[in-house]
Amino acid sequence: MSRTPSRPSSGPAERPSGPSAKKPSAKKQSAKKRPAKKRSALTPRRLAAAGAVLALVVALVAAGIAIGENSGSGTRHVAGSDGSAPSADPQQKVYAELDRAAARRQDGDALAVGKADAPVVLVEYADYQCSYCGKFTRDSQPELIKKYVDEGVLRIEFRNFPIFGKDSERAARASWAAGRQGKFWQFHDEVYAKTRKGDALAEDKLTDMARTAGVADLDRFRADLNGPESEAAVKKDQEEGYSIGVKSTPSFLVGGQPIAGAQPLDVFESAIARAKAAKQGGK
Repeated sequence: MSRTPSRPSSGPAERPSGPSAKKPSAKKQSAKKRPAKKRSALTPRRLAAAGAVLALVVALVAAGIAIGENSGSGTRHVAGSDGSAPSADPQQKVYAELDRAAARRQDGDALAVGKADAPVVLVEYADYQCSYCGKFTRDSQPELIKKYVDEGVLRIEFRNFPIFGKDSERAARASWAAGRQGKFWQFHDEVYAKTRKGDALAEDKLTDMARTAGVADLDRFRADLNGPESEAAVKKDQEEGYSIGVKSTPSFLVGGQPIAGAQPLDVFESAIARAKAAKQGGK
């Protein structure tokens, strides 16, 4: 899968730290008792996802890859990014299970772009205070949309995964609120146009960004931002991420294959090529 003999390393990613962190480390979790109210019962779909990820983690750790691990700005080069045929991946069955568990493919999903029946789905888990999430949005996403989404090959589904506290949660709810008026992607790109943290994501600043993004009814935007539906939608995305082992942002699934961090464009292209070939081979 890799052209280099060394263990593949993930690209830039961000983890929560300090008092605003949403999740403690695995070591700390084992030392403390979890509050009983934290998680709702898993649905059969979630159980399937969790089981698939458990198998995936076991297999990938043996290959030197861990979901959501940040090991600096290393670059991976994967066969297929230069136009050559992607090599068969022994973990493809696990990727397929994870893809079925995570990809929603819902018509009318405001947080998705691309055809619902596109061969490949890229699911992104991101936080609006994450600088590397912004880097992906500015550098790689436009190229992926132009080359793959517009050609009907790829669908991108965004998941709000706020890990840096209340400001991140407010921005996540605001993006969902913008989506209620058909302006999710315009708002999303406006927030990520530059790195914004803390007070830059206060409600009045988010409202200004919504105005710039073309959200027509700002009173409705504010009501949706602060309403229970936006809170529930963000929580659903967040719990999905935790249930499949997401630890840092940005984290991606491309046809079920985990990619951690703002990797170079060729890494995403290789994963898309493999996922497309696997889909066509399965027909």
